[in-house]
Amino acid sequence: MPVVKTQVQEKKLKMARLSILSNTCLTLGKLLVGLRMGSVGVISEAVHSGIDLIASLIAFMAVRQSGKPADQSHPYGHGKFENLAGIIEALLIIAAAIGIFVQAVPRLWQGGGHLESLGWGAAVMGISAGVNFLISRRLIKVGQETDSAALVADGWHLRTDVYTSLGVFIGLGAIHLTGYTILDPLIGIAVGLLIVKAGFDLIRESMGVMLDVSLPAEEESAIKSVLLRHADQFLEYHGLRTRKSGPYRYVDLHLVVPRFMPVGAAHRLCDRIEQEIAEALPQVHVLIHCEPCEEAEEPRETGCPKATCSSGENCPADSCHKKDSCPRGRCP
Repeated sequence: MPVVKTQVQEKKLKMARLSILSNTCLTLGKLLVGLRMGSVGVISEAVHSGIDLIASLIAFMAVRQSGKPADQSHPYGHGKFENLAGIIEALLIIAAAIGIFVQAVPRLWQGGGHLESLGWGAAVMGISAGVNFLISRRLIKVGQETDSAALVADGWHLRTDVYTSLGVFIGLGAIHLTGYTILDPLIGIAVGLLIVKAGFDLIRESMGVMLDVSLPAEEESAIKSVLLRHADQFLEYHGLRTRKSGPYRYVDLHLVVPRFMPVGAAHRLCDRIEQEIAEALPQVHVLIHCEPCEEAEEPRETGCPKATCSSGENCPADSCHKKDSCPRGRCP
């Protein structure tokens, strides 16, 4: 594995380990305080952090697996392990939300129940929001830099936890001021709804990659810009297809060249196009199928201005053996 790829992989694994450590501490802290208070809101946050911990473990294993090189069983590499991890994380999140609803709805009909140690609850929620904000920001940044779907998903899980922790923090303050304990199950239900939304959003994003959705429009535009720069060296291109697998992009297309263009010249042209696409997009694999133009499809022009002979050297127009069948100024 190249040195640069090894460094990127280590950076991804380091962030995944940091996420596991922070989520472990926060889950235990919220659970202990929530049980002491008897607060559905705080316990729901502990469940949320517990799911984030499981998600972090899955992300760590997916990142480690996706970094393996292609082999006989996976000739296209292991990139989609990260997208598969995202789907699994999303299903776990939705399952956790269902558990929160099961706890919160009965308490809602009971008027909220009795709460104790509101100060401890507010403190752990405030600390949780601060820690998760810092970790999630770092996870998302590294995930975007390394194009890691698993790390970005893990970062957004924690970012959701930031918002829900702040919600519980505000709710506990409101309970302290008003004495309305019914706010506790209401907050738990609100947290559950946010978790469900995050889960479905993640499923939609990960399924797009698993089902080989095309690359974003701006990335396909970058590919077409490279082809446009070399448009005077080939007749046309067609069958452009793009997809993504984890952090890796795959591009393939058909390039139509003059029938008598030397094989070496066509190969060098494909190499230049592939190199420039690789410079425009990170971690991209390009496959170009080069094919000759059929005589019946060649553009017809009068004369052969600036014709190119089979030797690759410029030749006068009167040297063309077929002046009425000259594709874009090249001898056919």
